Amino acid sequence: MDATDLAFAGAARQAELIAQGEVSSRELTELMLERIARIDPRINAYRVVLAEQALAEADAADARRAKAFTATGRRRKGSEDPGILNGVPLAIKDDADLAGEPTAWGTAAHGPAKTEDAEVVRRLRAAGGVVLGKTHVPEMTAMPYTESMTFGATRNPWQLDRTPGGSSGGTAAAVAAGLAGLGLGSDGGGSIRIPSAFCGLFGIKPQRDRVPLAPHDDAWQGMSVNGPLARTVADAALFLDATTTLPAPEGGFLAATASDPGPLRIALSTAVPAGSLPPSLGPDQQRGLAETAELLRSLGHTVVERDIDWPLRIWQAVNLRIVRGIGDDVADAMPERHRLERRVRAAARIGQALPPGLVRWAREAEPAMTRKVAAIFDDVDVVLTPMMPRGPFAVGAWAHYGLARLLAQAPRWVAYAAAVNVTGLPACSVPAGFDGDGLPVAVQLLGPQAGEERLLALAGQLERERPWAQHRPAIAA
Repeated sequence: MDATDLAFAGAARQAELIAQGEVSSRELTELMLERIARIDPRINAYRVVLAEQALAEADAADARRAKAFTATGRRRKGSEDPGILNGVPLAIKDDADLAGEPTAWGTAAHGPAKTEDAEVVRRLRAAGGVVLGKTHVPEMTAMPYTESMTFGATRNPWQLDRTPGGSSGGTAAAVAAGLAGLGLGSDGGGSIRIPSAFCGLFGIKPQRDRVPLAPHDDAWQGMSVNGPLARTVADAALFLDATTTLPAPEGGFLAATASDPGPLRIALSTAVPAGSLPPSLGPDQQRGLAETAELLRSLGHTVVERDIDWPLRIWQAVNLRIVRGIGDDVADAMPERHRLERRVRAAARIGQALPPGLVRWAREAEPAMTRKVAAIFDDVDVVLTPMMPRGPFAVGAWAHYGLARLLAQAPRWVAYAAAVNVTGLPACSVPAGFDGDGLPVAVQLLGPQAGEERLLALAGQLERERPWAQHRPAIAA
């Protein structure tokens, strides 16, 4: 296989090639490290690259493979499972702990190196994954773009003057540019789905509690979850199979991606919660949504226009929990708070000063709000919505905004993403073509409680009909 093709093959195919003996983990990891050295200076996806450690982990993966498989790729009887991600190079978002490295959260205000891996990282390594390094985030993961005073701007591989989104923008840029087979992100208000949409990836916000958060439990007052940013639906499913703490479907999530979802009833919803500024959908985003709806109909699904019945005060709950979450994270993890950007310090102060009763209301209102949103699933199986109102905005576009202007601007970009986090329901960003500037377009699929299997099956069906993984940004050649 051509080296560039191998870099873009995705985690599922890379794991298969390693298991079959077609390529070694060391060869694949060396390829990724060479590409990072050559391409990442222009993208700035990685905060730190752990080359020697990654190569040692790759050698260990190759040793596990040699014990488990014959030279022709046949499994040795009675051998120990080397792991479903054995030898696959991974990118880790810099809000997850990695033993021996500080968790920087996009700022110089961070504390010392961590002594243990976060639980999700431990599980990825137990599945055989090779950690390449840690990827950039905006300060305290608070923005829908990835720029910081400390580490500079991360750029979208599709067009370098545009943002990859945030807050998992470093991970998205790395995977989109073929600098990792799979990436770990987190999503407290769209932070997996937004950069996936901007970078042409499949990204899924799993059901709350599906993927462990420890030691960052109850992140953003229960709003945030960990999950994958991936080239293919199968890659994301492998991540979930490797990390899930909740019961998985029979055969695992990977099997779901190749299954027939059957005829589904799908609601097409463009409503946003009251209190969020109504976004103006661009013509390319409208086209992507309409074409996806028509494709679903052609596949035998029933698509009806039916809006989510958003609770009146859900946007207030979003804002309260996010701002309090930022305040919590600064208090817990930032010993050098004077080094934070001024607007992040201001957000943290506001979060820490919120009356306990308001935060308690935002948490206690969740069950009723979730029931109201989830009532749509009494009549439909999946909800289809826009993902982003427009394509990626310019790097630095928000750099000089004060906190008040940021808080006013952000809802236009996260209107279709953030309120979902209050409910804890699973949702994914699915590529839906390109706009007139050659930048990715995406739609969102929302599922019922523990509905990842259904979302993966439907997204897998869309991927087979409208493949996206073969598209690559020019910089990544």
